[in-house]
Amino acid sequence: MEVPMSSWSDDKLDSLERRVDEGFERMDQQFAKVDKQFDRVDKQFERVDKQFERVDKRFERFEVRMEEGFAEMRSAYAALNRTLIVGAGAIAAALLGALLT
Repeated sequence: MEVPMSSWSDDKLDSLERRVDEGFERMDQQFAKVDKQFDRVDKQFERVDKQFERVDKRFERFEVRMEEGFAEMRSAYAALNRTLIVGAGAIAAALLGALLT
């Protein structure tokens, strides 16, 4: 710990200035390291963003495929429904014909 100074000599002022400059130099070096770390983090976020874009595209394709699949199912259900109605009508007609004869 520094002892409080009651008077300052040129040597002591030069020494203090040198230590302050060294401290700022160390801070500049630390900031440079932090900047490099932020650059790496930014690159990682860019990669993550690209991965999310790919996932989004896959979800879009999946959604289209699901809609197409549901459309096919609705179409098949409608055809089955028509077949059952026609079949039920034919059975009803046959039963009615058998009862009337």
